[in-house]
Amino acid sequence: MGYAEFHRRSLEDRDAFWAEQAKLIDWETPPQQICDNSNPPFTRWFVGGRTNLCHNAVDRHLGARGEQPALIYVSSETNEERVYSYRELHSEVQRFAAVLKSQGVGKGDRVLIYMPMIAEAAFAMLACARIGAVHAVVFGGFASVSLASRIDDATPKVVVSADAGSRGGKVVPYKPLLDEALRLSNHKPGSVLLVDRKLAPMEMTAGRDHDYATLADRHQRTTVECEWLESTDISYTLYTSGTTGKPKGVQRDVGGYAVALTASMKHIFLGNAGETYFSTSDIGWVVGHSYIIYGPLLAGMATIMYEGLPTRPDAGVWWSLVEKYKVTSMFSAPTAVRVLKKQDPAFLKKYDLSSLRALFLAGEPLDEPTAKWIAESLGRPIIDNYWQTESGWPILTVANGVEKKASKFGSPGVPMYGYDVKLVHESTGEELKGPDQKGVVVIEGPTPPGFMQTVWRDDARYVNTYWSSIPGRQVYSTFDWGIRDQDGYYYILGRTDDVINVAGHRLGTREIEESISSHPNIAEVAVVGVADQLKGQVAVAFAVVKDTSGLTDEAAKLKLEGEVMKVVDEQLGAVARPARVRFVTVLPKTRSGKLLRRAIQAVCEGRDPGDLTTIEDPTALQQIKDLVATR
Repeated sequence: MGYAEFHRRSLEDRDAFWAEQAKLIDWETPPQQICDNSNPPFTRWFVGGRTNLCHNAVDRHLGARGEQPALIYVSSETNEERVYSYRELHSEVQRFAAVLKSQGVGKGDRVLIYMPMIAEAAFAMLACARIGAVHAVVFGGFASVSLASRIDDATPKVVVSADAGSRGGKVVPYKPLLDEALRLSNHKPGSVLLVDRKLAPMEMTAGRDHDYATLADRHQRTTVECEWLESTDISYTLYTSGTTGKPKGVQRDVGGYAVALTASMKHIFLGNAGETYFSTSDIGWVVGHSYIIYGPLLAGMATIMYEGLPTRPDAGVWWSLVEKYKVTSMFSAPTAVRVLKKQDPAFLKKYDLSSLRALFLAGEPLDEPTAKWIAESLGRPIIDNYWQTESGWPILTVANGVEKKASKFGSPGVPMYGYDVKLVHESTGEELKGPDQKGVVVIEGPTPPGFMQTVWRDDARYVNTYWSSIPGRQVYSTFDWGIRDQDGYYYILGRTDDVINVAGHRLGTREIEESISSHPNIAEVAVVGVADQLKGQVAVAFAVVKDTSGLTDEAAKLKLEGEVMKVVDEQLGAVARPARVRFVTVLPKTRSGKLLRRAIQAVCEGRDPGDLTTIEDPTALQQIKDLVATR
């Protein structure tokens, strides 16, 4: 069956299609109804079925591959490396589950996980899934105020944390941040479990704080059976990055998520049992949930959990892991590739990468120069994919596990099975059916398995935020602009709230960034719209230069700025030309690699940039402040 037919069946013969996919996992009780869309947009999947994520990720593999690697933990920060077989992972997860139960955690209780990238974080997530608790993972090192707001929203019975994380060789103490968050929060969890890595001193609060290792020792051989859950029960909540005000917890189910991820490993990510998968993300983000912890284990693969930077101890560290563990599928972000692009290319030739079938990239739009560079350097397919915390798995990519299909540079691909993706006019809601028409990327309901159920404890917010922004239609808005070519491939042009209105012309920042990136000496760029009395808004660009040796004085910078503006003129026209192109050494991003465009815009307009707890390098925004101050 070709992919077009596969996709058509997933929409037109929905129940039969997803009933087939549901056979990829184990069910204690088979589903009684495949898709219940009687109360849109609240779609329910595999109703009446009972299953368990931990059983499918761990227990069901014990017979066939109990001694095979399951979790490969590597830290280039602390020089630790340990391989856990499926049987060892099973024991560790049961132990963690026993500790959670000893603290009163049961089905439906929330457990907030505030952890570095260590094996115990994986054990904690899987232990929650095992006993039916709902985990809410918050990125390790998140600031106290933001953490407190998530504690109040999730109301966890237990918080799981550690003494510290480490980044770039620098210890980041977590316990003081957590203590302050617990002081600030209105909700007070019953207990705090702490993994002591011996990286930073910890002050323990008597009666509340517990050393995890001490409690785990009491449960060396405790058996904790899986709790069979309704398919529609909650598996976890995850707070979306970049939200302001009240946290927005994406809520996900059990059965739909298990089926969606297992199917995606087969159809999209080319993962087979016994092979090794390497996602360079963090468990604090949705990619970490879907494709470090659950997806690879559901597929019976070994999954690499990596703590560290892509450049430490050197820029070959990731490729050394590909060689050592014979990684077949790798998942990273365009930002990481741009970082590696600045390093010695010899590191890409140093290791045997023959096991690698493909490199998958997601997290932000993949520009063509970066895609071409890594494709040529690796000699492997580079497969972009587009999705969101809300979707849980890719919306747009190519499903080479169904039918081999060419990737196109600059495009994440075509709609995945189960997703009825459309382009609509932002103000009329009219569907745009022809090629190369710019519209808002939306998804018609019912949304597929694995998609968010709702916003945690706020159904009205789910409807109002996601399903009510297109006039006259109840469709899910991605809040992204896109176009579709004659072959059905989509191109993402940037957020609908990243549109610049220059003298009545509507311009997407993504289009201008693509143009600027095509200049041979530009490594990376962020474009924002800045308020202007004459034109309403003007585009301002901040660019990272590949070779700075020629930028010795102001005249050289002005010359390069002129060259960049000329490129935009030629490609997009004078209306899209930035008012200024400023050169910086680093752009402000979140730790997951997303550009903080709103913060850049706020600084340019003299406003408060807001909550910057997720910023990777605080000096990045300071550079922009200094440039703006001297204009």
